[in-house]
Amino acid sequence: MNHIGIVGAGVMGRGIAQTCASKGKTIILFDINKKALDEAFEEITMRFAKEVQKKRMTQDEMEESLARISRTQNLGDVAKSSEVVIEAAPEDPTIKKTIFKKISEYNQECILASNTSSISIDLLAEDIPNQSRVIGMHWFNPPPIMKLIEIVVGESTATQTLTAIKELAVELGKEPIVVKNTPGFATSRLGVALGLEAIRMVEQGVASPEDIDKAMELGYRHPMGPLKLTDYIGLDTRLRIAEYLASQNISPAFEVPALLRKMVADGKLGRKSGEGFYKWGKS
Repeated sequence: MNHIGIVGAGVMGRGIAQTCASKGKTIILFDINKKALDEAFEEITMRFAKEVQKKRMTQDEMEESLARISRTQNLGDVAKSSEVVIEAAPEDPTIKKTIFKKISEYNQECILASNTSSISIDLLAEDIPNQSRVIGMHWFNPPPIMKLIEIVVGESTATQTLTAIKELAVELGKEPIVVKNTPGFATSRLGVALGLEAIRMVEQGVASPEDIDKAMELGYRHPMGPLKLTDYIGLDTRLRIAEYLASQNISPAFEVPALLRKMVADGKLGRKSGEGFYKWGKS
């Protein structure tokens, strides 16, 4: 698959676009917000320029990769020109279902891959024809660096859809794992439980965020502690995922700490807002 549509020009969408373009794929990036599209292209350009400076990419490769990225505010353009559409919209089932339904009005054959980290793939597929083409393709932040892609197979997902997404992941230099469509899948179920417990520890005064993170980084060889990771993901995103998992009655571990709700209400969303469990400069 060489023609890829990406819906959402936020942190994940632009990172996925960068990754795909650098591997020779033709990209059409959609967002309803023109400013988001422009900022995404500027950031991708800046990231490629850094790769050139570090001699990990030539100037010609940078220009060729950028030329493979087009931008649109028309979802129909994405649907008509893509073999696979990767949805990277906010973690809200209503938004994601609306996107898939709209794409299906123009194209009932392309693969619909959701970057959701927790929402049921069967739920996202329920209102569209040909549900066999719907699958989860969960990327990790930052997409150009993180090697893992979690592929989530729904009840109706076809074998050929799974095979195509596994092959695409490998072509993009990633290592895929395949999991069943269960709440939280594998990575979010484990990662969110750890992150929420770390937040409860801060809430209870067990240790500082820095020391809790250091404990996991040095004691368990995690590349990044759970609170710093929460800042990167976004506390609002972490909250939405936790609320969804809590609603599935999997485990008391997913009950949302009051501190997380307060920080989100106060606008402390992590790196993107300048402050979360850590203070960040403007990105």
